[in-house]
Amino acid sequence: MLKPKLFHCLVVENRKGQRYVSRKSSLLTKTENCPLIYPPANSFLFLCFSLLRGNALRQGSSWRGSRGLVALLLVVVCVSGAATWLYLSSLDSDITEVLASQRELVSPEPRVFTVQCSEDYENHKRYPGCTPQKCGRAVADGVVTREEAQVLRRLAERGLALAGSEGGASILDLHSGALSMGKQFVNIYRYFGDQIGDVFTPEDFQLYRDVRGRIQAIIAKTFGLDPTLMYLTKPTFFSRINSTAAKTQHDEYWHPHIDKVTYGSFDYTSLLYLSDYDSDFTGGRFVFMDQNGNRTVEPRAGRVSFFSSGSENLHRVEKVTWGTRYAITVSFTCDPAHAIADPTLP
Repeated sequence: MLKPKLFHCLVVENRKGQRYVSRKSSLLTKTENCPLIYPPANSFLFLCFSLLRGNALRQGSSWRGSRGLVALLLVVVCVSGAATWLYLSSLDSDITEVLASQRELVSPEPRVFTVQCSEDYENHKRYPGCTPQKCGRAVADGVVTREEAQVLRRLAERGLALAGSEGGASILDLHSGALSMGKQFVNIYRYFGDQIGDVFTPEDFQLYRDVRGRIQAIIAKTFGLDPTLMYLTKPTFFSRINSTAAKTQHDEYWHPHIDKVTYGSFDYTSLLYLSDYDSDFTGGRFVFMDQNGNRTVEPRAGRVSFFSSGSENLHRVEKVTWGTRYAITVSFTCDPAHAIADPTLP
C-alpha cells in the first residue's frame, strides 16, 4: 500500500491581496492539514480540473469526434491558466506572513512581535538598562508624520543629487559626510565645501535630530530601556535604491545579514521609510528570515520599523524591481565608546 504524500498547508496572500494555499512537506497528511481554499485564480484551476474529471467520467476511456477535441482544447486552456497562476503566485511565495502592509495604519501604538534573544549579546560587554533582555521587532506609523517623511525625502533627494552610485544603491551619511559617488565615496562637507549651505538648511538638520529622538524614545519604551543609556551609532544614513544593476559590492544590498554580526556596536536597528511600497516602487520589502518562514514589513512613508540587532532578527531587503525606495537607517548602541553625535551643518 502506498503511503500518503505528506504536506503542510499555509494560506499566503500575495501583493494583490489574492490568497492561496502553499503546500510544503511536514508530518501532517494532505487530508489532515489541507483545507480546500479557492480564491479567484485558484477557482479557475479547480473548475478546469472538475470539468476535465466530469468529461472523463462521461466518456470513459474513449475520446471520440468533437468531444475529444473540446476536451483537448480545455486541457490547453487549463494548462495555460495554471502556468500563469503559478507564475503570479510565485512572486511572493517566499513570504509567509505580512507583519504590516503598506495599506494599513499602525497607530497610535506600535505593533510588537516578541522573539527569543540570541546568544550574540553574550559575546559583548553587557550594559544594564540597555543590553537587550527582551528581543523582538516592531512597526509604528505614529512616530513620524507622512509630511515629515516627505521633508526628509526631499533632503535625501537634494543630497544624493550631488552624486550617487553607478549601481542601484546610494547612501548619504550626514554624520560622517559619506556620499556615494560612482564606485566610491566622498565626504560631502570637504568635497562640496560652502555649496552644502545651498543644499541643506538648519531646519532640515533640526527635523532630522527631532525624528532621531522620537525613534530612540519609542524603541526604549517598547523594549523597556532607559533612553539615556542608548547612543546613536554608525552607520546611520539615508539610502536610495532602484533597479539599476549592481556595479560594486556596495550595491548588493539584498544579501541576508545580522546587524550585530556585521556591525558589532549595533544593539537596536531602526528604519524610517520615506516612500511607499507598490506605488513609489515595487520589490524592496524588508524581510525577517525566521526558521519557520519569512515575515515582511511593507514600507510606507513615515513608518518606523525597529528591532533588536542580534541573529534573532536575520533579515534582508528584496531587490527593487521598479521605481525608487528611500529610507533612513538609524542605529543605536549600548556602548558609549561607539556613540556618535547628531549631525550639524559646518
